[in-house]
Amino acid sequence: MADGELMENGIEQDEARIRQAFEDKNWNTIKSEDSWVIFKVMAEFVEGFDKLAKIGPCVSIFGSARTDPNHPYYKMAEEIGAKLVRHGFGVITGGGPGIMEAGNKGAHSQGGKSIGLNIELPFEQHSNIYIDPDKNINFDFFFVRKVMFVKYSQGFVVMPGGFGTLDELFEALTLIQTKIIGRFPIVLVGRQYWQGLVDWLDQTMLQQERNIGPEDLKLFNIVETTDEAVKVIDDFYSKYRLKPNF
Repeated sequence: MADGELMENGIEQDEARIRQAFEDKNWNTIKSEDSWVIFKVMAEFVEGFDKLAKIGPCVSIFGSARTDPNHPYYKMAEEIGAKLVRHGFGVITGGGPGIMEAGNKGAHSQGGKSIGLNIELPFEQHSNIYIDPDKNINFDFFFVRKVMFVKYSQGFVVMPGGFGTLDELFEALTLIQTKIIGRFPIVLVGRQYWQGLVDWLDQTMLQQERNIGPEDLKLFNIVETTDEAVKVIDDFYSKYRLKPNF
């Protein structure tokens, strides 16, 4: 199918969703559709809790699904995954290609726990081959998946990525900032990639608009190397008793 046809189909699908949102539904339809969604959401929570409850201390690695295996960031994510296992952690990723595959690959290479929280998307996403078969979980709902990341991770390593990576990063920062969850280490890898965002947080969000406090910029670390990334997590837990977030 040509690019033009794909774009046209995408526009038609978007318009159909918009029209559907404005449809006047009767109560029976609402009860039927929403009840089914509730049971699907419950099923995803139950499966996630069941499979992840005893995985032990793990660190999540986030990043772009589009990163090529020959890219330096892919190699770094793979190395971080391997080092985390050697330091006693399992690795959790979004289960897809790119950076996620690299993190799982590094964990798998060291015989460590390699978990994939995959989500069905119309493009890009498919489970990578380095996930432990009994720890490969598929989700339909982003919010359920994010609960699993936060509930069962003792730290986040955030590689360069897109909207999904930023969503996961700011979800964690918000929950820590508002004290909904306890603090855990968040590591941004690649100063050149992240510095512009951090400068904006500092200069605009903090100094200009006062929408965050100075202490909020201390909720994460920026590092350049794989050794530094793992050291941040090791140093954090050298001061605290390592335990799950639940």
